[in-house]
Amino acid sequence: MASRVRIEDVAAAANVSMKTVSRVLNREPNVREDTRERVLAAVDRLNYIPDFSARSLAGNKSFLIALLYNNPSANYLMEVMGGVLAACESHQYNMLLCPLDFDSPKIVANVEALVARSRPDGLVLTPPITDLPALLARLSELEIPSASISPKVHANCAGVAMDETQAAYDMVAHLVSLGHRRIAHIAGHPAHGASDWRLTGYRQGLERAGIEFDPTLLVAGEFSFESGVHGAGELLDLKRRPTAIFAANDDTAAGVITVALERNLRIPEDLSVCGFDDTPMSRHIFPALTTVHQPTHEMGRLATLELLASIQKPDAGEMLHVPYALQLRRSTGPAPK
Repeated sequence: MASRVRIEDVAAAANVSMKTVSRVLNREPNVREDTRERVLAAVDRLNYIPDFSARSLAGNKSFLIALLYNNPSANYLMEVMGGVLAACESHQYNMLLCPLDFDSPKIVANVEALVARSRPDGLVLTPPITDLPALLARLSELEIPSASISPKVHANCAGVAMDETQAAYDMVAHLVSLGHRRIAHIAGHPAHGASDWRLTGYRQGLERAGIEFDPTLLVAGEFSFESGVHGAGELLDLKRRPTAIFAANDDTAAGVITVALERNLRIPEDLSVCGFDDTPMSRHIFPALTTVHQPTHEMGRLATLELLASIQKPDAGEMLHVPYALQLRRSTGPAPK
């Protein structure tokens, strides 16, 4: 059996000290770029696998990032997970998945137990966990670094966000440009900041187009396929049904399309449907879904990088903002005559 490649072997191959190799692997500052590249090239050439337990003991770190989530959209979660994992792997960290019950009165205690048991170096928070004041206060007390994805409040917070209100506004403007006037909205989970932002953009889009807001065209949802099915049923039962439905996310929009097709409605000839997030599913369903591209994978990656920066140097993490883009596909078309 071949012997395990040691850090001493990497140091010899790169013609540097073991301490320098350790500093490069730990992403520490003040290492010359040519030296860093030489060490990383030696790591790749020798297929060196760092001993995480030794690194942990030496630096009092676990080299573990915990991803906290409570989101009904598996498509959204998978994209975020992929981004977090990519950032972790690029910095020789491991990722720990931590599902939580947002409505549990023990959620803060459960996170405390997680921290005590696994000792992650930091936490990536996804909505709606990003907006739980009691948890944020406790993490601050414990001095545990965290980064948030799409938090309601950006001040004194590391992570990443997007202008979801403007994106929703633009989606409504797209529907208006197609001649739609009865535009419905199935909102997201009320605990998510995204629900408020997207609803605000929807209403601003109507106002800008001179369309009076009709409360019968607004239905509560939960960012789930099931809430899309329920919401579509309610909206399509109206005596004057909408000609377009803007769902708060792609999962919800998929539920709308399912109900519409079951009722023998043609999409988009009889009903236009659009969503939000641009998850892989939006391109795989038929017809392909018009949606807002939210770079969810990249948001997970960037939030994790900001977290890693704050782990290396307190207060170093920043709140980043990423762009969005409308993805116009076959599920939207001119309003029926």
